[in-house]
This record gives sequence, C-alpha cells and structure tokens, in this order.
Amino acid sequence: MLHTAVVVPENSLYIVARPACKKGRAVTTTSIVRGQDDLYERAASEYGAALVRLARGYEADPDKRRDLLQEIHLALWRSLEGFDALCSLRTWVYRVAHNAATSYVIRQRRARPQMLVSLEEAQALTIQPEASRKVVLDQLMDLIQRLKQLDRQVILAWLDGMEAGEIAELTGLSPGNVATKVHRIKSILARDFQGGSDGRP
Repeated sequence: MLHTAVVVPENSLYIVARPACKKGRAVTTTSIVRGQDDLYERAASEYGAALVRLARGYEADPDKRRDLLQEIHLALWRSLEGFDALCSLRTWVYRVAHNAATSYVIRQRRARPQMLVSLEEAQALTIQPEASRKVVLDQLMDLIQRLKQLDRQVILAWLDGMEAGEIAELTGLSPGNVATKVHRIKSILARDFQGGSDGRP
C-alpha cells in the first residue's frame, strides 16, 4: 500500500530505470521482506523523512514539492519489484529518488528555464548570513536548488549523513571526486552557514 495517493500525469517523463548496483554477493538483511508492498513499506518507513528533505532540495514551491514527493514514492514502489539486494536498500532508495527528481527537474526546466551553477561557481556566490536558523536553512535550500544535478545529488546525500564511499556508489563518481566536491561543500557551509564540527549545518 502506498503512503500517498499516487496520480500519474499523462505523457510524463520518468527515469525509473532499475538502479545499477555493483555485482557481487547480495547484501544480507536482518529481516526477511516479502513482496514489493512490504519492501516499499519498509523503505518508506526508514527513509521517508530523507525523501521529504530530498524533494525540498529539488523544488521550492510547497504544492509542486508535494507532487514531486508523490512521483518519488511511485517510482520507488515501481522499482522495488526488481530489487535484488546487490546494493543496500538505502542506496537503492536514494538512486531511484534522485532519478525521479531529475526527471521532474527536466520537465520543469522546459516549462521555466533556470540557470544552474556548479559547486565551483557556488563558492563565488555571496550569501547574506542571517541570525535566524530558519532563514539560513532557507538560503541553503535556495542554493542547493540552483546547483547542477550531480552537485545537487552529492550535497543532498552528504547533508543526509552519507559518507564519501556511499555517495560514490550512489552517483558513479570516483571517491576522490566525491571528496573534492564534499570539501567544496564544507567550504561553502563554513563560510556562509556556520557548519558544525563535521561541516554539516
């Protein structure tokens, strides 16, 4: 059973391809999950809050964000029929979610073109610091929404607590490339958003 009432728009572009996990021994799970619906329920329960945060990183408008989140949940449910446990459920969920969000952004950019920036370009942007944590986080989300897709994927995964190795597996980047991007992210956060001891706000 889906957590949201899923309505599929006609003629929508979806990237719901099965995530490519590394071949090798299947990841063992502590509980036996039976069926696509049960696996979806588990994924939605464990990673639902992360999906909400991810959707916010891709869409600023609350109504459109709800539509995006609905699309992400639908894409996740559809994909789990082919889940083979060659990668962790967490990696699978993030890949499907980012793919669905990327499809959404492609459609939105056709309707409302927007200039996206790289992390390197974002380092040169001036952001006014504010005393209010809410305003600071809103500014951070605004910055994330302006990033190019791959940089956005890296920063959202890192802010959600993923380590460089997991992000490399998620994005297909080399661990060294991920480390470079994370270093740039930390520089931006330390300069403009007063990141914590690990750099995360």
